Amino acid sequence: MDNLVGYLGPVAVLVVTIVLFMGLWNMLRGGSPNRSQQLMRWRVGLQFVAIIILMAGLYLTSS
Repeated sequence: MDNLVGYLGPVAVLVVTIVLFMGLWNMLRGGSPNRSQQLMRWRVGLQFVAIIILMAGLYLTSS
């Protein structure tokens, strides 16, 4: 289980980073504001998931 969380943590952070840059890129090129808003909402949700995964990893490795 520790290995699974060890792999999921960096993947979750990478996914959050990709969505962040997609939203920023859309805003910088003058894309649809609704699309940028949707991507930023996805980013917030994915950050929540990433934090849960990282906290679970810390909990599992400390015990």
